[in-house]
Amino acid sequence: MNKILSSTGMEIDIVPVEGELNVGPQHPGSGHMRIYVKLNGDIIDDAELDVGYVHRAVEKLSENRNYMHLIPLVERPAILDSIHMNLGYVMAVEKIIATDVPERAQYLRSFAAEVNRIASHLYGLGILGIFLGHSTAFMWGFGDREVWVTILEALTGARVTNSYIIPGGVRRDITPSIMDMTKKAIEYTRKKLLDWRKIFFYNPTIRARLENVGVMTKEKAIEWGAVGPNLRASGVPYDVRRADPYAAYSKLDFEIPVYKEGDGLARGLVRLDEMEQSMRILEQIIKEIPEGNILSDRFFKQIPPIRLKKYWEGQHRIVLPGYYASFRPPKGEATARVESARGELFYYLVSDGSPKPFRLRMITPSYRMIYPFKQLLKGSRFADLVSIYGSLDYFPPEADR
Repeated sequence: MNKILSSTGMEIDIVPVEGELNVGPQHPGSGHMRIYVKLNGDIIDDAELDVGYVHRAVEKLSENRNYMHLIPLVERPAILDSIHMNLGYVMAVEKIIATDVPERAQYLRSFAAEVNRIASHLYGLGILGIFLGHSTAFMWGFGDREVWVTILEALTGARVTNSYIIPGGVRRDITPSIMDMTKKAIEYTRKKLLDWRKIFFYNPTIRARLENVGVMTKEKAIEWGAVGPNLRASGVPYDVRRADPYAAYSKLDFEIPVYKEGDGLARGLVRLDEMEQSMRILEQIIKEIPEGNILSDRFFKQIPPIRLKKYWEGQHRIVLPGYYASFRPPKGEATARVESARGELFYYLVSDGSPKPFRLRMITPSYRMIYPFKQLLKGSRFADLVSIYGSLDYFPPEADR
């Protein structure tokens, strides 16, 4: 080649085969994270995930806030899945203060959690779409998600950090109009999931970008500590809702979708199947939710009669009694875990008897996916980096905490 070029008077620069590259932090492609990649040609020899760009120091800040003030704070790391962040923390608090939760409130917790799971999965699929340059999937993901966010807003009164679940129950009751909204949303989403399969997942270009890409075998998924839909896409049927039931899940009938391929396509398809199971759960809750109170009698009796009449009897929502302002739980420690949209979310809480936690630790599913993410990148083609990233539904703020 050089001989031919020199005969024409042209020169050529030889590009080294090996090199290093910074990916991010920016959207889209790396999110709030820098990925440091070592390349050999277009093959990734090694990758380092430089995390921490959106670290909120939630665990340390918790030592300076009382238990109720912490609720909107623990929701911040995963604002698109805030119900699960809220639920896991409150479950840990309830163990320390030893309070019961009425059955209707347990059903409402599961209802809010499954609505949030669908909204979060649609967000993840939308991000996967834009990572692969499929603008339709991006717009569908965020547009379809809006249907479910609106339901959460109607139920909780907030669009982002819902702060719906409180020690001993929930803040608002479900209404017939919210049930009707949910039924219409289910009908709409079921039709739309068929379109998702036809237009996105059966698209030959998308399949080429996801099929056999970033394969995580069942053995590796267990060894690397993967959780959630990414673990189930590798053939492991583990789900906290089954392994350690909480809220109303022990009374609800649903399946755990599992794929054995462990590639990007399986991780996308398992999320579609999980949305169908979530809608199945919502239908059961609408049909079977028991009558009763939404807050433990222990706290409900502390609400002044005038406020009770105005807010509970008039609007079916709870006004927080004075107990919540700065209660002092007894000394002790507690753990709690829930199956959030991205997988197992674990809380460890220590009380020293003061109005503020002595220690709070949270292990999030995205944090657990850092190591599998790094391992999957090794040996992959550079062009597949975004495919692997998008298929894992990795959310940097949730990992950083």
